[in-house]
Amino acid sequence: MTLLQIMADSAPAEVRLRTVDAAVIGDELAKRGIVFDRWPTMPGLGAATPTEDILAHYDGRIGELNADGRYKHIDLARLQPDDSGPEWEGRAEAARGKFLSEHRHAEDEVRFFAAGRGCFYLHLEPEVVAVVCEGGDLVSVPAGTRHWFDMGTRPDFVAVRFFEEEDGWVGDFTGDPIGSRFPTLDELIAA
Repeated sequence: MTLLQIMADSAPAEVRLRTVDAAVIGDELAKRGIVFDRWPTMPGLGAATPTEDILAHYDGRIGELNADGRYKHIDLARLQPDDSGPEWEGRAEAARGKFLSEHRHAEDEVRFFAAGRGCFYLHLEPEVVAVVCEGGDLVSVPAGTRHWFDMGTRPDFVAVRFFEEEDGWVGDFTGDPIGSRFPTLDELIAA
């Protein structure tokens, strides 16, 4: 379920808005300069679906989004549970830990979730805007926006990533522990 929860940045329990209404989500994010869109999902997409097939399926939409040629690097990030036991759990925990700390990027962070789920937490003083994205959601976090990302305790997502530069995904970490005070993706979904 796509979800928007807006909280005071100084008091995470102060929920100012919580909604699953896509129109309200789009409007609230637009007010804050965040692009949000919905694309149809790919039928039958699963862990065994080749990356090339996924990118080919969305080729038209990707072309529209990148009509000006701004994004020089478009790829697919996927982290999906498999049956490899502790090895997978270790990889998932390490991947999750990388993005739980507040950071920013020199360019927009544009993600289309082809499948699965993840949550962007946008630190837009005086609030934190949590956007739980699911399959079909596209979000663009403007360059310089302080944020963190939670993929949950059992990461499961497939996302198309758009970069202007090859190292566009590299974060500039702020050192602010703010993320540790806010509900995790799993907690947001359970509420």
